[in-house]
Amino acid sequence: MTSSARPLTQGPPRVGVYVCHCGTNIAATVDVTAVAEFARGLDGVVIARDYTYMCSDPGQDLIKQDIAEHGLNRVVVASCTPLMHEPTFRRACAEGGLNPFFFQMANIREHCSWVVSDRAQATDKARALVAAAVKRVRLHHSLDMRQVQMTPATLVVGGGIAGIEAALKLANADKQVYLVERESSIGGHMAQLYKTFPTLDCAA
Repeated sequence: MTSSARPLTQGPPRVGVYVCHCGTNIAATVDVTAVAEFARGLDGVVIARDYTYMCSDPGQDLIKQDIAEHGLNRVVVASCTPLMHEPTFRRACAEGGLNPFFFQMANIREHCSWVVSDRAQATDKARALVAAAVKRVRLHHSLDMRQVQMTPATLVVGGGIAGIEAALKLANADKQVYLVERESSIGGHMAQLYKTFPTLDCAA
C-alpha cells in the first residue's frame, strides 16, 4: 500500500462499480451494459461502468481516475476470478489513494458466463452477485499490511502412515519438522496389520 492511501473512509460509502467484458468471455453470455445500468441504482453507488478489459492498464487507470474525480471510497469490480486479478485491482485502488481493502470482487465469469448458457439467466445472476458485492464492500473496514517474525518449522500431529509420510516429505524439503504421536509407538493402524495387499509385505 502506498503512503498516500487513505486509511479511513470519509463520510458515507461512495461505491464505484466496474463490469468487465473480458473480451467475449463474459460479454458473449452476460449483458454487461444491463448489469452496469442495474448497479447505478444500488444504494451507495456513485458511478457504474462497463469496460472491455478492466485488468488492462487503461481499465485500472479508469478506477484511479474515478477515485480522484468522484471521491470514491469503495470499489467493486465484476469480472473473472479473484484468484487471478484481486491483487491487480487492490494495487490499482492503493495507487489511486484508497485503502486496498475497500475493494470487493464479483466473479461473473466462472460463476455466470462459463456455467450458465441462457443469457437472461446469466445476466440476472450477474446482477445478484454485483448487488451482493456492493452490500458487502459497504461494510468493509480499512486494513493495513503488517510483517511479523515467524519460526519456519512444521508440526505434524499423528504418527500414522500419513503423518510419517508428510513429515518425511517436509524434512526432505529442508524444513524443521516436529512429529507428535499420542501413543507410545508410531505407525498407527498400519503397524497392527500382518501383511499388506497386494505385495504381502510386512506392514511394520
